[in-house]
Amino acid sequence: MGRAVRSDAEGVYAVLADLDRPCYIVSSGGKPGALCDPPAPGSGATVLAVAAPQHPGRLGSAEFRRWHGVRHAYMAGSMAGGISGEDLVIALSRAGYLASFGAAGLPEARVDAALRRLARELGDTGRAYACNLIHSPMDPALERRCVDACLRYGVRCVEASAFVQLTPDLVRYRVAGLRRAPGAPGGVRVENRLIAKVSRPETAELFLRPAPPELLADLVARGLADAEQAELARAVPMADDITFEADSGGHTDRRALAVMLPVIVGLRDRVAREHPHRAPVRIGAAGGIGTPESVVAALALGASYVVTGSVNQATLEAGTSSAVKRLLAAAGPADCTMAPAADMFEQGVQVQVLARGTVFAAHAGRLSRLYRDHAGLAELPPAELRHLEERVLRRPVARVWQDTADYLARHHPEWLRRAETDPRYRMAMVFRWYLGMASRWATEGEAERQGDWQVWCGPAMGAFNAWTAGSALADPGARGVAAVAGHLLRGAAFHSRVTQLRLAGVHLPSACARYRLPPPGTDAADPAGSTALADPARATAAGGRPGTAPAAP
Repeated sequence: MGRAVRSDAEGVYAVLADLDRPCYIVSSGGKPGALCDPPAPGSGATVLAVAAPQHPGRLGSAEFRRWHGVRHAYMAGSMAGGISGEDLVIALSRAGYLASFGAAGLPEARVDAALRRLARELGDTGRAYACNLIHSPMDPALERRCVDACLRYGVRCVEASAFVQLTPDLVRYRVAGLRRAPGAPGGVRVENRLIAKVSRPETAELFLRPAPPELLADLVARGLADAEQAELARAVPMADDITFEADSGGHTDRRALAVMLPVIVGLRDRVAREHPHRAPVRIGAAGGIGTPESVVAALALGASYVVTGSVNQATLEAGTSSAVKRLLAAAGPADCTMAPAADMFEQGVQVQVLARGTVFAAHAGRLSRLYRDHAGLAELPPAELRHLEERVLRRPVARVWQDTADYLARHHPEWLRRAETDPRYRMAMVFRWYLGMASRWATEGEAERQGDWQVWCGPAMGAFNAWTAGSALADPGARGVAAVAGHLLRGAAFHSRVTQLRLAGVHLPSACARYRLPPPGTDAADPAGSTALADPARATAAGGRPGTAPAAP
């Protein structure tokens, strides 16, 4: 293209899409045009604005990429029940992205097998990956077993979610990876990296600061940490990265990203000023990330990296049924609603789910009202009991309770004892059976219970579908998880250049100002070419191999 002015829409798009070269918008002969090099002297062309080169691999924080040993400041967040399973994590890790295994809600043996496979296939190669650790206030043993598995298989990054307070096992994971390193900043080497997912400033501050002394002292007293680790823990924040989660699928406070992300970044900066010798904790953005424009917006608001969720659930590698993926691929931006959560049903906590193609939200809402208005199953009006058994549970209440009691006897005998003496708690356990099974029916594609499928989903899914309509990525069968990541980032790099020009007062026609996805029937592979890890020399120079955290931030 060189210095030949391109004034047609196709030509202007070609210049904009050449992300490794600058884009000069010029006026030549009274007509606007574009070229990749400065106009030749005497050509009569006047430069109106310039957009700098913007490779997808340079979006976001270089420190995030170095710290995690990845090519892109992009993460696929965990999806519970193994929906972000081993296949998804391995595909993204091999393509140079960070992904988190969705351990929440899985039995211990399933988590153990997954982490064993990830360690075997990725650990020896130095490729980065994470495992989710979800706060379980109703059953702290779940946290303990997950941390045990992570330490057993050498998982070097944990994504901590839903924490409203720091817990002993979360702190135990963090301090277990601290080593004294005289040449490192602060004299501390961090081996166990921690990414905290939060939606409130007060929770973010917990992770911006070191572990509380009382928790450290308790771990030392119980022999779960040594005195040196406790001392080193006072010199590092609890998290290396904090992901602010806006309006997302599943558990969500439905926060507005544009409002809250700058608040979290400002909080981080205030805490950083108190400790000028530490590198600031990086802040990422999650929730609503489903188009290139949303990626650009998050980075412009101060995010060091972006985290996707709902859009990955409809990819080939996601651990859910193909029927659910087809439902998700047909969802619009408004096809989400809130419904009672299985894990915190009695507290009235809700999750965001797909409304299109399922009546789960209506059934779950009815269960919530019954729990609110009645003291036990025996007090339900006959019409309500009949509707419950015939339309919602589709089996007698007595059978559901027996199945639930058998499960509680094996896993939570203390809960069973309470349910046997507390009719309202027993009712909650029966209702929880439906709420819990609904997500399993979805992931397994149980056709007879399709109307009851619980599919966690945020509005990003609908936005992604609108963006990919009419392209190769409209077909769920073409949505490789690395291809989705690559097109989001390449599109974001393209739109960041368009944004630069708009801020300079240049108006571009829509025909050349929108990133173009591959047309139907063509290859939708990752356009970023992320087939290798980050430059090994960078990780080695930082004091470790790719995927191993270097000195403490």
